[in-house]
Amino acid sequence: MTERAEQPNFKALKGQAPHGASPSVPANRAMPHDFAISVKAKRCQDLRAADQGKREQPMRGFEETYVDIVDYIIRITDRIWEDQDIGYIYDTYSAGCRVYDDHGPNYGVENVVEGTIQAIHAFPDTRHYADDVIWAGNEDEGFATSHRAINVGYHLGSWRWGPPTRRKINLWVIANCVSVENEIYEEWVLHNTAARLAQCGIDVRAAARTFGNAGLSRPMAERELTEVERLRGGRKPERYPAASMRSGFDVEHVVRALFHETYNRRNLSAIDRSYASNVRWHGTSNREGYGRAEVRAMARGLLATFPDLGLHVDDIYWMGNDEDGFSVSVRWTALGTHRGYALYGPPSGRRVHLWGISQLYFVGGRIVEDWMLFNEFDVLAQILRDEPLTLTPDRES
Repeated sequence: MTERAEQPNFKALKGQAPHGASPSVPANRAMPHDFAISVKAKRCQDLRAADQGKREQPMRGFEETYVDIVDYIIRITDRIWEDQDIGYIYDTYSAGCRVYDDHGPNYGVENVVEGTIQAIHAFPDTRHYADDVIWAGNEDEGFATSHRAINVGYHLGSWRWGPPTRRKINLWVIANCVSVENEIYEEWVLHNTAARLAQCGIDVRAAARTFGNAGLSRPMAERELTEVERLRGGRKPERYPAASMRSGFDVEHVVRALFHETYNRRNLSAIDRSYASNVRWHGTSNREGYGRAEVRAMARGLLATFPDLGLHVDDIYWMGNDEDGFSVSVRWTALGTHRGYALYGPPSGRRVHLWGISQLYFVGGRIVEDWMLFNEFDVLAQILRDEPLTLTPDRES
């Protein structure tokens, strides 16, 4: 294991938990220095088989059947969602767990059970294919995992949006979990909701407006928000500090600098310095792209849609080394005002909260693949909800 290197003193220090961010992020999380425990290392195995061999890492308190943290995350997901042993949630989530989805936080294991039953009823034959699990940590501090899965199935049951459409879904999701002794006590999950609705033939914008009007998208004042401070006292946004002189590739510095320079300094050339020319890019609502221009186009679209956008990296961890490359999980928060036309139609002037998870894959110091999800359906709900009725006092005749 390696530990994250200390960075120069910057306004938003890493390892701290700003307002609204996860309080569980350790300042010096242990990072695996290779891919010995990874989906890549298991590609020739049946990842669902109960016998995965001998335990590969210390996992105090975890069931003996699980040989490592990757095996744990994949097989509890399969057992709950594919075998439909929904009650296994009681064994693998803490009673007071905190699950943060597209629309905000939910508390308690019963909420997890209820949401899972509803989802399985709507898509009972869905298969969940583990595409990758980026992880860090150990049995003492807990394990952090970023699980990307491909979901394939049919819409066969009624749900919030109406009767079954019998249409096929094929989309990807990301769930970031923190677990200790066989229990997940925190989860950040993005279900790619807009893609799911679109594939079921549902008008995404109309659904978002309905969702917002029903009060299911929390008002800004009720949201748990990271303190995003792009501009301080009217001054220009600062440049991210230069890298330290330590030897080797400083993956954390490169990633934090990339997000800050791109979204807070509006320097899109930072993408050219960090991404390979032939990068594969996968975005929210099943967007796909090839090459740096596609990455720049999405970043430019967000900045043009929310001209005052400010972004904060809430959590980052990785696995790998200079020779084999790095797999990095980044969780981030952004705030902005809908004042542009780029992505979501005529400006509404509404203040909007975005949060997302990015999985970045480095080879030779450049990003060769980027998977990025954010709460796009909830963003649409924030923007498209109808203005609430304004009541005025009666005038005396």
